[in-house]
Amino acid sequence: MPTVEKTDPDGVDFGWVMQVTFVATILVGSPLVVLASTAVTLQTWTARALFAVRVGALIWFLTAVCVYLYARYRS
Repeated sequence: MPTVEKTDPDGVDFGWVMQVTFVATILVGSPLVVLASTAVTLQTWTARALFAVRVGALIWFLTAVCVYLYARYRS
């Protein structure tokens, strides 16, 4: 039976931060992008895609900072 490797990182576990950021951004960020898109008129598919990328990037960044600060607080 193969052994399971375990880690005990000093400080912030960046793997955990990346995983939680990814999941939280999909679960929370996607509905936020949809809600934000209802407030603007987007005529073309290019405009829609650029809007989703811009707003999604901002949501991802804010989520990553919040998750990092939480992990730093808990470590």
